[in-house]
Amino acid sequence: MAEQVAASRYVAREASLRRRLLTPEGLDLGVVLADAGQRASAFMIDAVFIILALIALTLFVIFGLFGVVGVSRSTNGLSALAIIWLIGWFVLRNGYFIGFELRGRAATPGKRISGLRVIARDGGRLTADAVIARNLMREIEVFLPLSFLSARAAEGSADRWLNLLGFAWAAVFLFFPLFNKDRLRVGDLLAGTWVIRARPQTLAADLGATSDGAPPAYRFTDAQLDIYGEFELQTLERVLRENHQEALDTVTAAIVQRIGWAEPVADPRAFLAAFYRAQRPQLERRMLFGRRKADKTVR
Repeated sequence: MAEQVAASRYVAREASLRRRLLTPEGLDLGVVLADAGQRASAFMIDAVFIILALIALTLFVIFGLFGVVGVSRSTNGLSALAIIWLIGWFVLRNGYFIGFELRGRAATPGKRISGLRVIARDGGRLTADAVIARNLMREIEVFLPLSFLSARAAEGSADRWLNLLGFAWAAVFLFFPLFNKDRLRVGDLLAGTWVIRARPQTLAADLGATSDGAPPAYRFTDAQLDIYGEFELQTLERVLRENHQEALDTVTAAIVQRIGWAEPVADPRAFLAAFYRAQRPQLERRMLFGRRKADKTVR
C-alpha cells in the first residue's frame, strides 16, 4: 500500500512538471521541468568548480603578481591587488555561467552532470540576451546577499534588524522557485527561460547519410532550402532522432506549407530525412562563405 501511495505521488509530481513547448512551427516538444532538488544539486556542483577556479585566481594574485610582476607590498599595492581580485572574482562567477550556457548544449558542467539544460519558454532560440539577463540576476539573488552577510559577520556587527534583513533577502530569492509552479528563479522569470531535464539521446547513424547510396526520393531547390536556418535544422534533427509519429506529421505539414511543396508525401519521416540531408550541407556551405543564417527570420 505504501509503495502504491509513493508511486502515485511520484507520478503526480512528474505530471506537474510537464509543460508544452511550442516551436515557431506549432510543434509541441513536451518538456519536463527540473525540480528544486535537481537545480540545487547542479548549482552545488558548479559551485565546486567555481571555488576551485577562485582558489587558482587567489594564488595567482598572491604569488603571481607579487613574485612575477613585482607589485609593491605597500598599502597602495595591496589595495590594487584587492581590486584585481574582486574584478577577477566577478568575471569568473558570471563568465562561468554565461559562457557555458551560450554554447550549443545551453548547460554548465553542473547542469550537464545533473541532466539539465536551459531553454527559451517561447520555444524559440535561446538568445544571448536571455542568458546574460538570467545569470546577472544571480548577483542580486545569491552573491549580493551573501556578500552583505559576510561583511556583517566580519565586522562582528550585532545590529539584529540589519542581520535579519540580510537573511530575509537571501531567503526570498533562495525559496522563490518553491512558490511558483514552473520552478523559476527570478532570473528565469525576467529572461523568459526554463531549466528542463535534457532527454538522453541515443545517437543512431548519421542523419545526413543515406543507408544504401540510392538517389534521394525527394529533391529540393536552393530557394526551398534557404527558407530555414540553423535553429530549424536542430529542431528537425531532434524530431528525427526521437521519431514520434505525431511530431513527424506536424513538422512535415509545416515544411510542406512553408516551402510550397506540391507533391504528395507518403512517408513523413523519409521526407524529413531527405530535407535534412539536403539542407545541412547547404547551411554548411553558406557558413563557409560567411553567410550565417540563425533561423528563418534572418535574411
